[in-house]
Amino acid sequence: MTAPLRGLLAADPVVATSGVALFADALRDQAVPVTDAGWHPPMPGTEDALARVMADPRREEANATALARMTAAEATLVDVAPASEALGLERGTFLHAGPPIEWDRASGPLRGALIGAVLLEGLADTAEDAEQRLAAGEFELEPCHHRGAVGPMAGVVSPSMWTYVLRDEVHDNTSWCSLNEGLGKVLRYGAYGPEVVERLRWMGDVLGPILRQAVRSTGPIDIRAIVAQMLQMGDEGHNRNRAGSLMLLRELLPGMITADASPTEVAEAVRFSGANEHFFLNLGMPACKLATLAAEGIPGSTVVTTMARNGTDFGIRVSGTGERWFTGPANTPQGLFLGEYGPDDANPDIGDSAITETGGIGGFAMAAAPAIVRFVGGDVPFALAATRRMYEVTVGEHPIYQVPVLGFRGTPVGIDVTKVVRTGELPQINTGMAGRVAGTGQVGAGLVTPPEQCFTQAVEALAEAVPR
Repeated sequence: MTAPLRGLLAADPVVATSGVALFADALRDQAVPVTDAGWHPPMPGTEDALARVMADPRREEANATALARMTAAEATLVDVAPASEALGLERGTFLHAGPPIEWDRASGPLRGALIGAVLLEGLADTAEDAEQRLAAGEFELEPCHHRGAVGPMAGVVSPSMWTYVLRDEVHDNTSWCSLNEGLGKVLRYGAYGPEVVERLRWMGDVLGPILRQAVRSTGPIDIRAIVAQMLQMGDEGHNRNRAGSLMLLRELLPGMITADASPTEVAEAVRFSGANEHFFLNLGMPACKLATLAAEGIPGSTVVTTMARNGTDFGIRVSGTGERWFTGPANTPQGLFLGEYGPDDANPDIGDSAITETGGIGGFAMAAAPAIVRFVGGDVPFALAATRRMYEVTVGEHPIYQVPVLGFRGTPVGIDVTKVVRTGELPQINTGMAGRVAGTGQVGAGLVTPPEQCFTQAVEALAEAVPR
């Protein structure tokens, strides 16, 4: 004879709840164990648009295509060249991080970096002169992303700056990124003093040509393979690049030490590169850019292809809506500060480096880099939880980028706008913090998320694009 209600009343109940806490609290008051399942209603005001996008018959296949293209994209370092040569960047035009912005709305670190770049190009004699000419609109400002490039922090690139050139032969795409200047008072954090401009000139006169000879003599370098290995060695590819930098240097050293330059110049180039733990960041970023470039322009796809900040606005772009930006005010990172700096010194979020999270590493791979949590103000349980949360808002897992502590599970990749809006779970980003005042430099590092309105705007636009 079968027990009544399949034995439900003969054993202790197992209860899981979601939503408002009233039901769970009532059971706990009666000594009933309860497991809370995380759940949030969709972001307010998105219900109609979200329903329309979710019902789009193209969405599932389009997102599968986007994921396949992102994870199949190659990233090979093929050359090092000045931006004027690699990008065709014209004199008087300056690239910057994030969505489009003009001087009058530019943040302190972006203004400082632009002033330094104008001085580097010899377009002004003093910082005051450079600022006045920038404010008068004498120069063109353009996002790095509009030319397929990415720039860390302020992301300012001028014609004489040297860039890495990376190729994805599978999808016939190219991406670029400037050379990393190291830490402290550097242009990307908005510093523009004489020592900053002098270092940039040395990078253009000595470091760039030596790196170009090294790449051309050793042959193309597989950057995606280094990213995969560095995740196994405790890096997450955004704020921690220690293993990646050493592996890259190992590939470049034979060509650097035999380059056509004086022994003193070669020694200084090797010392500078070896002492810079973020040397690899400027190669991981364009590698991730190539992955997201491959996923752009797929009708019906809700996968995010760009997350970037200019220090004032945070902007995203989505595969199914092409090159259109969806923006909101950039949040200020929370974390740890250098020296005597504090929260009042930090500028709102800035930089194209969130391309690493968009490509499935960085904050999405925090579980692979427990050491990084001490630098950004978290702890190991937080790192594990952060990566696990990101699986809830992504389309799939990366077959090559894997996390050892999660049983070599692939990193979460392919941020889905509909999942972000449905769950309220925002992408987790690791980042440095620039000083609010132009000329300050780096003040700390921490954690930040995008503003919600980027995703609600994107869902509205995707809904308008659904065929009727």
